[in-house]
Amino acid sequence: MNGKWPVLALLAAAALVGGGIWYAQEYAYYDEIDPAAADLTIMAGGQAQPLPVRDARIIDASSAPHRWRGCFRLDGPLPPAAERFPAAAPAYGPNWFDCFEADRIGHDLETGAATAYLSRPEIRPDVDRVIAVYPDGRAYGWHQYNDKTPERGVMD
Repeated sequence: MNGKWPVLALLAAAALVGGGIWYAQEYAYYDEIDPAAADLTIMAGGQAQPLPVRDARIIDASSAPHRWRGCFRLDGPLPPAAERFPAAAPAYGPNWFDCFEADRIGHDLETGAATAYLSRPEIRPDVDRVIAVYPDGRAYGWHQYNDKTPERGVMD
């Protein structure tokens, strides 16, 4: 009987901390942002060109540079010189942002059902913006840490 209350207090504290961590990861830092302020571009011929889109839904979080996610439709074809992004790996977003399914996008990139393009290099230090585009105009974007290797000409 003596240890019952301390154990219950520890379990309650653990549940509160766990709930707080879950809330912070899923909701606390994310904000939906105005698509007009998102500055969506595509790299073509070494230059960032505006990417006209519609039906955009975009989220971002100030807590980390890789939390940006976007779902949208292209409002026209990509420029012919759009730069492909060979090492695309979509990162998971919060569960409530249901238009972005990282597993499906990653699978579609592997099978060729979608193609990844560089939207903006170094959107933040060591982070690139990548966009996966489907033939029907659907597109999904995320931020991805880039590879800093001597072959790329970047040294720490």
